[in-house]
Amino acid sequence: RRAIERAEATAHPGRVASHSLMFDEEHLPFPDNTFDMVTSSLALHWVNDLPRALREIKRVLKPDGVFIGAMLGGSTLTELRQSMLIAEQEREGGVSPHVSPAANVADVGSLMTSAGFSLPTVDIDSITVQYSDAFMLMEELQGMGESNAALGRRTVVSRDTFIAAAAHYQTVAWLEDNGFDIHDADSLVQMERLMNHGDEEGED
Repeated sequence: RRAIERAEATAHPGRVASHSLMFDEEHLPFPDNTFDMVTSSLALHWVNDLPRALREIKRVLKPDGVFIGAMLGGSTLTELRQSMLIAEQEREGGVSPHVSPAANVADVGSLMTSAGFSLPTVDIDSITVQYSDAFMLMEELQGMGESNAALGRRTVVSRDTFIAAAAHYQTVAWLEDNGFDIHDADSLVQMERLMNHGDEEGED
């Protein structure tokens, strides 16, 4: 789709001119070798076609350009994912995805290599966030705009299923002095690659 211009280029004394566009990551509306640096912060886990998005990033980078990105990894929300699957199987007689899929760190390195980046650096940070109960976690995910958007998801989930999921989630909680302390782990995959002249096709 064509890029949608959201704001005019702005320039202020002492500031770098900026331009705001809205577009699909899989179809970047820029010529080849446009940017010295491309950054992406917590957006690529929403991309439908991640391999294509990475190829597009490489395409618009200049020789010696830098790509730095961070995205949620495959082990994010494992406890919530498992609890929803178990509860839905028990209450609904079947399962559907309730947590959006995410790539594993090993897969990200392979995807970057396949996109044409050589010797990419991929790190992972595991972050544990604590909640008073599972419903507070779900409410926060909704408020962050990180709700499930998978096409195959069940659009209507019964109250009993949510209650059962919260009860199962409680069994993986940490027992503190003042009671249960719900936790969930997020995996933050960080990608970095300096695209040098040797990455260009036809060069050694």
